[in-house]
Amino acid sequence: MSTAKTFLLAFVLLTSFEYTMAQTAIDTNAFGKNEVVGKYLDVNGIKMYYEIYGQGEPLLMIHGNGGSISSFINQIPYFSKKYKVIAVDSRAQGKSEDLQDSLSFEMMADDFSALLDKLKIDSCYVLGWSDGGINGMLLAMRHPEKIKKLAITGANLWPDSAAISAVDYLGGLNYYNALGKEPQTPNVVHTRKLVKLDTFEPHITCEQLQQIKCPTLVIGGDHDIILTEHTMLIAKSIPGAYLWILPNSSHSTLIDYKDQFNKTVDDFFRDRLKK
Repeated sequence: MSTAKTFLLAFVLLTSFEYTMAQTAIDTNAFGKNEVVGKYLDVNGIKMYYEIYGQGEPLLMIHGNGGSISSFINQIPYFSKKYKVIAVDSRAQGKSEDLQDSLSFEMMADDFSALLDKLKIDSCYVLGWSDGGINGMLLAMRHPEKIKKLAITGANLWPDSAAISAVDYLGGLNYYNALGKEPQTPNVVHTRKLVKLDTFEPHITCEQLQQIKCPTLVIGGDHDIILTEHTMLIAKSIPGAYLWILPNSSHSTLIDYKDQFNKTVDDFFRDRLKK
């Protein structure tokens, strides 16, 4: 999978009082760098950055490779009116610090579980995009007690052209190899670590997906870099999962169809979807 583009926009609740009480004014320019609500927690040897908006049932949002909290610019304003949104910068991305050499989806899934423990949240809804969807599936398998319901878009089970469009798969592999030939500055080393993740991982089997017991909504675009038949396979392999393929949509389903996406995911969380 090719590295996801980072969205530079962000938002903040304009308030002079408790941020959890403010729902009237939103400034999207501070999203992901909100000095009022942004905090760090020590999680599994790293400093993980997160922002919390709204009140209600907790909803964890997990972005894709190379992204950040700001990737959910179209979702947080909507969901924070109904849920306690926990928006997180994944390990080695956004403002979450990570000086370790290794990086894996399993490490990140364990990070999110540990973060929820530190926030004293027993279980939550989860929305994952791209790598965030992979993290969501692994979180559901490794820490099943933590997820009430799982909604994922643009996730894959393995890193090859049977799951990812050949152009994007080969593009990612070539980019990884090209980075290896450049002077290994800290920035190049960091970028190559992120590209390596999507070039050589994950490795999830259909049999393993049968371990997922929480209600799951699997989403993809019909022009996604993740092949439609692969998204269908994921949905088929998770017991009782819902499948939603959006027409004329790219990998960015939650941007291409932001209003319909938000409502449908909300309906799923609230048991309003019909089989």
